[in-house]
Amino acid sequence: MHPLDRGLLALSAAFPSVSDDCADWPLGQRNRALFELHACCFGPNLQGWSACPRCSEKVEFDLDGSLLMAASPQVSSGTSVMIRGGQFRLPNSRDLACVLTADPDTAGVRLLERCRICDGSGGAWNEAALHDAGEILAAADPLAETQLALDCPSCSHQWNDVIDIGGFVWAEIESRARRLLEEVHTLASAYGWDEAETLSLSTARRASYIRMVQA
Repeated sequence: MHPLDRGLLALSAAFPSVSDDCADWPLGQRNRALFELHACCFGPNLQGWSACPRCSEKVEFDLDGSLLMAASPQVSSGTSVMIRGGQFRLPNSRDLACVLTADPDTAGVRLLERCRICDGSGGAWNEAALHDAGEILAAADPLAETQLALDCPSCSHQWNDVIDIGGFVWAEIESRARRLLEEVHTLASAYGWDEAETLSLSTARRASYIRMVQA
């Protein structure tokens, strides 16, 4: 699955009672839900790394997702902004999916036109207009894209990298899934239990059996 779809799948599995489709949520609302999901299941801290674009040095970072949520206003599907006299809704996951494969020179225009609610008096989308539109959308929905300022300890190069909260959630899910399969294998080998019997145990009880087997 595409990383965008993985994040939506995690949300739909975690919040099955949500009446509307999370793919229609503004990106900031979706990301806030992913931050909350990560904090609830795996803790608020996001530990990761990025490669320096100049020297390829691995630069690690540690980020508190709860601080990001506290500093950013909540948005909803009904939120809109005015750009050059026109009204625009906030971009959602469907909009992002439609422009992922678009030419970089036209992706911004396509995204804005998909989000247009009513026309304004502005002219063509030149570079300055696109920049201003991006600033307005970022101010209205700051969690739509979280950029982290990084500084390479080896060559002192500074750059910004985007935090993919969906990627963090999915990496934790994959890690837990692999660990759970290993536990099933260990207990099945030791006691002959099948998968259903092993998974019926509580996490604490399963861990106790694992410790006895490993001892």
